[in-house]
Amino acid sequence: MRIEDTDQERLVPGGKEMILKELRWFGIVPDEKPLVQSERLELYKRFARDLVKRGHAYYCFCSEARLEELRKNQETSKKPPRYDRYCLGLSQKEIEEKLRGGQSYVIRQKMPDKGKLKFIDLVRGELEFDLSLIDDSVLLKSDGFPTYHLASVVDDHSMEITHVIRTEEWLSSTPKHILLHRSFGWQPPEYAHPPLVLNPDRTKMSKRLGNVSVASFRAAGYLPEALINFLVLLGWNPKTEQEFFTLKELIEIFDISGINKAGAVFDREKLDYFNNHYIRKYKPEELFEKIIGNSDDENFGRFKADKNFAVRVLRIIQPRLKTISFNEVWQNSFYFYDLPEYEAGILIFKKSDKERTLKGLRYLKTFIQNSDDKDWASPESLNGLLQKAVKDVGLDNGDIFWPARAALSGLEKSSSPGELFWVLRKEESLSRIKSALNKLTLI
Repeated sequence: MRIEDTDQERLVPGGKEMILKELRWFGIVPDEKPLVQSERLELYKRFARDLVKRGHAYYCFCSEARLEELRKNQETSKKPPRYDRYCLGLSQKEIEEKLRGGQSYVIRQKMPDKGKLKFIDLVRGELEFDLSLIDDSVLLKSDGFPTYHLASVVDDHSMEITHVIRTEEWLSSTPKHILLHRSFGWQPPEYAHPPLVLNPDRTKMSKRLGNVSVASFRAAGYLPEALINFLVLLGWNPKTEQEFFTLKELIEIFDISGINKAGAVFDREKLDYFNNHYIRKYKPEELFEKIIGNSDDENFGRFKADKNFAVRVLRIIQPRLKTISFNEVWQNSFYFYDLPEYEAGILIFKKSDKERTLKGLRYLKTFIQNSDDKDWASPESLNGLLQKAVKDVGLDNGDIFWPARAALSGLEKSSSPGELFWVLRKEESLSRIKSALNKLTLI
């Protein structure tokens, strides 16, 4: 791993720590100390000067004002923006005088005046570039920091990098990097340029258009295993029908030849689908720890306060969760903690009436009062007992199941009555059924 922090204007305080934190969250831990480019400035300067001596680079003393004027003139004449090599014509004497005088400079790569460069891209196949059309990029900036072009090549060599995989935006820079390797007498690594990830409207997915950082997905309640699985399949085809992969499986079967050439659309619904799959794989007790570890929302206090109750809630709502964010967990569970205000009318099923509903609620009250602890062993056992009660008291499902759900949740749509009873337990369930009877009696 290396930290590319040579662009000081775009440096983010704490960025290195954030990157390491998010990699650990994914289960990816560097096996050696990360290389930090800002700590290797003298090394890059030495390599830049070495390129000048070899004739593959040159000093450029042009001011910002001259470069800006050049750019405007090129725009006016509809020419591609590129450096005009003014300083390439300076004599050795002129260069030395400017250096002794302390004049500010950059070092530029000297591209060939003619010729083609061919290389094999592991995603796109054989590519060819006309070298005469490629600009002389800056390798060493006036502040003494290298650009990405120089630093990445030096570090790829020193770190013995075998494969460089980066998005297609860097494809046009690859000839420069290959030539830099050759200028030093080094063997270039293999290159692969996967396509960009796209928004639904097929525009480039960018942090400028929304929060798409790993930290933002983590805060939104996505699990690392879901995000990895989803992202891999965005641009890679395993050539099987398998959808769900562990990180270990991906390491074993990943083949770079399976990367698609076309950009993939970031489908949030598909990500939710993957996240729901992995959420359902956890035991409720494990999911509880995941949820409270993912958010420090102060509203989570009640959820954290009674773990046993929260675990019962999670067993019921877990299959429906798309994320483990506080908002989604609470939206699916708030009625377990506080009975919402509701109109008595929602207690009556559309095919029933007030009298039959009152009969059903009275039966539910008696059922709770006379039940044994073993009756509350599971939501399934409770639903089974209620199903039996329907036949015993001569009512329909809508006369018991509907008012039970509405009375216990205060909602027309919620978990099943057995699930609600099982989570709330006898005392709270009885209180809510009594409240429903009072409401319905008064209308």
